[in-house]
Amino acid sequence: MAIAGQALALALVAALWGGTGPFLRAAAAGMEEQRGRGRLRQLLAELRFLSLNWQYLVPFLLNQAGSLLFYLTLASTDLSLAVPLCNSLALVVTLVTGKILGEDIGGKRAVAGMLLTMLGLSLCLAGA
Repeated sequence: MAIAGQALALALVAALWGGTGPFLRAAAAGMEEQRGRGRLRQLLAELRFLSLNWQYLVPFLLNQAGSLLFYLTLASTDLSLAVPLCNSLALVVTLVTGKILGEDIGGKRAVAGMLLTMLGLSLCLAGA
């Protein structure tokens, strides 16, 4: 039962990491137009743009919540299970979320990559 709970927590981490990536990309789209004279002012202009943009802040905070959950879950989870599960599922969730949002995910090769990722993940879980 403990392993199922850990796998569920890691799947939630993957959903938080993968599901927020396309939203972060979309919300940061206007950052290129931010101008400041000098490097420091440019950095401050970009930080101001991102910190005042709720469409960026909400996915960012959810992504960070996923990182916190990952950190807490690592205390009781085998590292050889946690890292492949989170990273591979996050990749799949990112591709699916991007497709839903209308991003070009790469066609048949991306789908083949997702299927191979899921196959590798199932082998990882079967060996655990």
